[in-house]
Amino acid sequence: MLKKILTGAAIAALAVGLGACSSTRPADGGGDAAGGSGDCNVGIAMPTRSLERWINDGEQLQKKLQDAGCTVDLQYADNKTDQQISQIQNQISGGAKILVIAAIDGSTLGPVLQEAKAQNATVIAYDRLINGSENVDYYATFDNYKVGTLQGQFIEEQLGLKDGKGPFNLEPFAGSPDDNNAKFFFAGAWDVLKPYVDKGQIVVPSGKSPANDDAWASIGIQGWASDKAQAEMDNRLSSFYSGGKKVNVVLSPNDSLAIGIEASLKSAGYTAGADYPIITGQDADKANVKAILEGLQSMTVWKDTRALGDRVFQMIQEIKDGKTVEVNDTKTYDNGKKVVPSYLLTPEVVVKDDVQSKLIDSGFLKASDVGL
Repeated sequence: MLKKILTGAAIAALAVGLGACSSTRPADGGGDAAGGSGDCNVGIAMPTRSLERWINDGEQLQKKLQDAGCTVDLQYADNKTDQQISQIQNQISGGAKILVIAAIDGSTLGPVLQEAKAQNATVIAYDRLINGSENVDYYATFDNYKVGTLQGQFIEEQLGLKDGKGPFNLEPFAGSPDDNNAKFFFAGAWDVLKPYVDKGQIVVPSGKSPANDDAWASIGIQGWASDKAQAEMDNRLSSFYSGGKKVNVVLSPNDSLAIGIEASLKSAGYTAGADYPIITGQDADKANVKAILEGLQSMTVWKDTRALGDRVFQMIQEIKDGKTVEVNDTKTYDNGKKVVPSYLLTPEVVVKDDVQSKLIDSGFLKASDVGL
């Protein structure tokens, strides 16, 4: 199934290059959700306030919509699925005609989305695909397979793997098993790195080396929790790195896990310098950008969530006005019930030398946020 998805991703990449296409929601007897009525009552359901990026995403989109005269209900669910479902039900009861949902567990929302359909509401999956429901109208995200590819290619380049260098000790991590995006992140990286594992240029001393992309959840960290990633890294270091053996590289799919991994390495006596492990990340969180500047993290894949918010805002305006909703991918994201029309944005790598030009100068972060 994943191979089919990834083949679709390649087709989608071509589609992006050729230009954007469009999708409109089929009529439901009662017409579009907000079909040209001018009604802009929006419910935004975010997963948690414990990760910096979700706070930023929710509040920035809320402000844009309120400035445009929309009624907005923004909710955070503390990473509790039942709480998120209840919040969405309340938004539907409150008259929301458009729902923007960053799902905690994308496989559990089918019944509440059926309620949304009964109220003729349009559903936009925000950065996390909602699975198992035909009532998902659009999906807005970054190219998540590309995120992983960038991480894998960074490791490949830094270690000189194409030149045959090695062996290097790698510890791979994957994201939360209930997050649909996590499989794409891991697959993108593992498709680059697994051939070097097979050749022996990369060794995984802990044995936590998935046999293929489909086995990614075996090394997933539930809830993207930093403390769980730290505990897992503690266990690997104490169990498999005795006698002076050192870890050379850690594949971390995002910054939250990277922070926990870095705390574990610090406790084990690792310090910044030439022998410090390569560590990947994603999201350009403030603490991780500081770590990059201090030599404690090698890179982060930056997804400018302001651009994602802008795209979703545009989608909402198009839905509200009864216009065609612009998408650029109609092949990749099969949620088990339908292929969800999607808009994919492009992520990019940030290393120490890029912090000023990409993150500070663009206004994504303030210099004071990261000690500059």
